[in-house]
Amino acid sequence: MAAVRVSSRSGLPSLLLYLGIGIAIGQDGIFDVKFNNAELTQVIGYAALVVILAEGGLGTKWKEIRPALPAAAMLSIVGVAVSVGVTAAGAHYLVGLDWRQSLIIGAVVSSTDAAAVFSVLRKVPLPARVTGVLEAESGFNDAPVVILVVAFSTRGPVESWYVLVGEIALELAIGAAVGLAVGWLGSFGLRHVALPASGLYPIAVMAIAVSAYAAGALAHGSGFLAVYLAAMILGNAKLPHWPATRGFADGLGWLAQIGMFVLLGLLVTPHDLYDDFWPAVIVGLVLTVVARPLEVFISLAPFRLPWQEKVFMSWAGLRGAVPIILATIPMVSGVEGSTRIFNIVFVLVVVYTLIQGPTLPWMAKALKIADDPAEAADLGIESAPLERLRGHLLSVAIPGKSKMHGVEVGELRLPAGAAVTLVVRDEKSFVPAPSTVLRRGDELLVVTTDPVRDAAEERLHAVGEGGKLAGWLGTSGSGGKSLAGPHVAHDVAHALKAVKKLGKTDGPKAHR
Repeated sequence: MAAVRVSSRSGLPSLLLYLGIGIAIGQDGIFDVKFNNAELTQVIGYAALVVILAEGGLGTKWKEIRPALPAAAMLSIVGVAVSVGVTAAGAHYLVGLDWRQSLIIGAVVSSTDAAAVFSVLRKVPLPARVTGVLEAESGFNDAPVVILVVAFSTRGPVESWYVLVGEIALELAIGAAVGLAVGWLGSFGLRHVALPASGLYPIAVMAIAVSAYAAGALAHGSGFLAVYLAAMILGNAKLPHWPATRGFADGLGWLAQIGMFVLLGLLVTPHDLYDDFWPAVIVGLVLTVVARPLEVFISLAPFRLPWQEKVFMSWAGLRGAVPIILATIPMVSGVEGSTRIFNIVFVLVVVYTLIQGPTLPWMAKALKIADDPAEAADLGIESAPLERLRGHLLSVAIPGKSKMHGVEVGELRLPAGAAVTLVVRDEKSFVPAPSTVLRRGDELLVVTTDPVRDAAEERLHAVGEGGKLAGWLGTSGSGGKSLAGPHVAHDVAHALKAVKKLGKTDGPKAHR
């Protein structure tokens, strides 16, 4: 856990620290532990990747990622193709690798890692559009990259490009269908069936996400895409005991990363890296300076995004756990020169993560794309089903930047069938009156009947984002519905404009 704290304070992605631990106890290290089982590393790495993708999907907000889906899809398909081609050409002509090895390296390093990117951006909030594109890209591009690496690592001639494109499209379609179906069925079941203990909900959520991977793989689809989509649906389904579930998934994600990176550090032989250091630097330079910017600007050309955001996305294409795991595929397949491929990928990931990671916050500020830190924060709402009473108990935490601060309980205007029953403030609890003013740091207990549970949550989110006038001025909740309706918002805005216009025209006459 000390490594986690050091990573958080230094701004360096935890990848480097855990890889360093594995190297320190492995060959040429302090304990000189000899480990060279690439097949076992690949199996454990895949299992860890499933958990990491599930945790990432659970933490993805649908309202932020939905507008970014087309751009992320282009980056994951067109962008991957551009990155593979440019990087492979650089590895072949500048480093002297044969075309199979070059294509494998180009495919392996074309997968980005959102965990590595956002672990260094905790103090620099980005626009939802940027985070949405980067998160969705990292969740989507694993699937086509895995297919390409497996195809290039198969003995015999590489299949024609149109065959690979067809296989990628088919596996992505199957994986997406399976992931959406499993996620919807799982969320429906968890919302309508009360489990005997609250501690079972986090386990059930992770089990459903992992089962999506298994179902997608059995259907000959992309299991990685299936688990990400299923987890994303579960994460946006307003499930009971959600904060506990989110914390459990976050802990599992950290555990998976720690175990996977330490194992990858054990697999590498440090004294073998010297000869491949400069080839890795050259390939990484092609990838970072040429391939990634071309990938971003070509893929996002149809979208009207500011050039500053495109430049930042070009620099934010960090490579983390996935490329190193994928580099074990040619080793297991017995590809000639596979050890050198692994060494080049390992050095490339470490060196360029060390360079790019700490500079990402500076880049966001230099390009002036960092969000205003004073922007209202969303509420934390935990729901516990009251099965026998046919109701729900909502626990609402008001963060420091929420616009619910200063709102009276009566001004919440909760739907009929919902009421604030208790307020916890400064470690003391009391039953509020309609005139009780809410403050930042308060925790509310809201009891709702089953039919109005969703409407109550939407209203609470709306007030947290827009204050006491939410709904009248068109501010909506998480569900995207304004309580006052769009016509009311239009009428209010029209009336305000009329008053301003009247003040300008009648003001001088009144003074005459």
